[in-house]
Amino acid sequence: MAKQSSIQKNLNRRNIVKKFNEKRQSIKKQIMKKDLPMEERFKMQSKLNELPRDSSKIRIRNRCKLTGRTRGVYRKFGLSRIKIRELSMSGALPGVVKSSW
Repeated sequence: MAKQSSIQKNLNRRNIVKKFNEKRQSIKKQIMKKDLPMEERFKMQSKLNELPRDSSKIRIRNRCKLTGRTRGVYRKFGLSRIKIRELSMSGALPGVVKSSW
């Protein structure tokens, strides 16, 4: 089980990303406009830099929904490889069976 503080920190980051997503996207669109002068684009870049660091999507870490484990997490299930194996062997994941050939 992961530390509760790291799980909570990641949840807070998700909330901050949701809060600032629209603002970040509008600023990024303005930065990408090639017809604007460079000085104007630099000003927009500094505005983007003034936003909280955790408002960037890249700061969110994939974590297992049950244990909080960060490594070996399958996006489709939102679970770590260990929990997928345990739940599939007990029959708790519908449609998942052990392969044999």
